[in-house]
Amino acid sequence: MTTLPGHKKERHVNIQVFGNVQGVFFRRSVKQKAETLGLNGFVRNEPDGTVYMEAESQEDKLKNLINWLEKSPEPAEVTGVETEYSDQTRGFYGFEIR
Repeated sequence: MTTLPGHKKERHVNIQVFGNVQGVFFRRSVKQKAETLGLNGFVRNEPDGTVYMEAESQEDKLKNLINWLEKSPEPAEVTGVETEYSDQTRGFYGFEIR
């Protein structure tokens, strides 16, 4: 796949967020940030107390989200963020809370 000059290729990232991130409006904050950045994907609570999300956009926008997550948006207390990037996008449209 070739990209046009000046056009950045879309990437996919899986993100697992650890800490006090459930029951503190964290998913809503993530959705708002993702929409501000123009990301597509979803965020959901996991049974183990973490929050999982998948997002797609240009890599600089994805890194912006990850940097924001690592700064522990109030009132959440993020203790860790694991990421896994891929060039295989899934074609999400919009960003939703699941």
